[in-house]
Amino acid sequence: MPSSRPARLLSTLTPLLHTYRWRIALALGLLLLASTALLLVPLAFRDLIDEGMGSAGEQLNQHFLWLIVLALFWAFTVAARYYTVSWVGDRVTADLRSQVYQRVIQQSPQFFETLKTGEVLSRLTGDTTLIQTVVGSSASMGLRSLIQFIGGMVMLAVTSWSLFALNLGLMLLVTLPVMIIGRKVKRLSRESQDRIADSSAMAGEILNAMPTVQSYTQEGNEAARFKQRIEVSFKTAVARIRIRALMAAVVIAGISSAIVFVLWVGARQVSQGSLSSGEFASFILYAGLVASSVSTMAEVWGDIMRAAGAAGRLLELLQAEAQIEDPAQPSHIPQAEQASIQFENVSFHYPANPGRTAIDQLSIEILPGETVALVGPSGAGKSTMFQLLLRFYDITSGSLKINGVDIRALSLAELRGMMAIVPQEPVIFSANALENIRYGRPDASDAEVIAAARAALVAPFIERLPEGYQTFLGERGTRLSGGERQRIAIARAMLKNAPILLLDEATSALDTEAETLVQRGLEAAMQGRTTLVIAHRLATVQNADRILVLDQGRIVEHGTPAELSRKGGLYSRLASQQFGLHGLGADHHHAPQSDIRR
Repeated sequence: MPSSRPARLLSTLTPLLHTYRWRIALALGLLLLASTALLLVPLAFRDLIDEGMGSAGEQLNQHFLWLIVLALFWAFTVAARYYTVSWVGDRVTADLRSQVYQRVIQQSPQFFETLKTGEVLSRLTGDTTLIQTVVGSSASMGLRSLIQFIGGMVMLAVTSWSLFALNLGLMLLVTLPVMIIGRKVKRLSRESQDRIADSSAMAGEILNAMPTVQSYTQEGNEAARFKQRIEVSFKTAVARIRIRALMAAVVIAGISSAIVFVLWVGARQVSQGSLSSGEFASFILYAGLVASSVSTMAEVWGDIMRAAGAAGRLLELLQAEAQIEDPAQPSHIPQAEQASIQFENVSFHYPANPGRTAIDQLSIEILPGETVALVGPSGAGKSTMFQLLLRFYDITSGSLKINGVDIRALSLAELRGMMAIVPQEPVIFSANALENIRYGRPDASDAEVIAAARAALVAPFIERLPEGYQTFLGERGTRLSGGERQRIAIARAMLKNAPILLLDEATSALDTEAETLVQRGLEAAMQGRTTLVIAHRLATVQNADRILVLDQGRIVEHGTPAELSRKGGLYSRLASQQFGLHGLGADHHHAPQSDIRR
């Protein structure tokens, strides 16, 4: 983690603040004017007491008129400063959230193997709110108090040097323990935010799995787990509050005692005639101004300590390096209307599990327009091939090419723009049906979206919805059945019209009738496209040009369905289990074949 010094951590805001430097300059100007007006008030009272009280009515009126003008001017500058600073605070916080979010969504799946989405959301909301408090309020209050403190101390020295020297010494005694306690507040603030993030992450995970939680009647246990996390967070917050309360007590007790003592000394000087009543009154007002400034700065220091912890957590996200990045000078795919795919001696292991090889020396060439099915037991490496193609992870060794170009030489936008995917668990966004399908190609017209829906045979059930294509589908598509969600995802992929189509068991959630309809739509979508199909139900890939049988990251068989059935290997065994077929040959594995060419 970077340096924990607050100034260093909060310096991460400098680029954001620089964008609004003129508004910040305006706020500082208004701050100086407001502070100057406030510092003139004790002088006006001094003149009122020493000169105005015994003067004629006209002169007395002028003194009070001067006080009214100061009050009105101060009110205007304070209001203008508050608006300007609050605007900057909200604007910078919005920019910070956008930057953090943009950084996070550029990370590869590897990033989210160790960081929960709930943790990210906590940092985007809770931590940025603390930053907003400092930028939009506390920083302004702190600067105002600092100016008033310095101005007040100068005026105290001008009014009575002896009382000023005494007051300064006492203030230094009060400030020292405040600084020490403030460091403790910062550490506890960081811990408190971490505990809140933990509870948010757990709550997000459980809320996304409510059907499972309720089907296993785990509501009570999950509520108890969340309560336990909240209690840990509460105890950490209480420790922080206790320290801040101690700091407030030290500040108030120290300052109050110092003021009383200095006033006692000043009152003796007035009685001895070495100090006028007006000077003593102005000294009291300046002392009160200085005391309130110190108290405010102590509170602000506590806020800065909390924000420093939050800035550190946000800095970790802002400085997170994406594991998968665009090359410095991207290449381009020739003849991008069609695509061939070449795996050449590809090996890969997941970063979270380096001891297990997910893909082992795999070589295969898939020709333009060919439909290739990937079958095999769970964990064989089928989904990993998709993730490597999409470059969610980089291969460990070998090369992976599209149209003869290594995918690591392509920009991520061009690479992923070549592919449309229908996942096994389709994602439906909190939007209407039209926008959910349009997600495949955001610039598509309504007519093109509807055409894709009809091609995927999704139009009939959408048109039966209360508002048709404008019907809100609910969070994660809660208003749709599993099959309907999958057909929306198929329409989305068809709308993208990419040369490579990736189908991850795209009809798994459909009943027999719907599967037959959608299979016809998919067959139309596959025309002229290079298609890779992950299939657990072998009946769905009987028309594939080739079937690759994977086991433990290797291709152990390949061929047409009829050829593989006659071989009597792993495919034959899987087919026997699913179709109840017998006599398909000996039930054994063929030796792994690492180099298979069409």
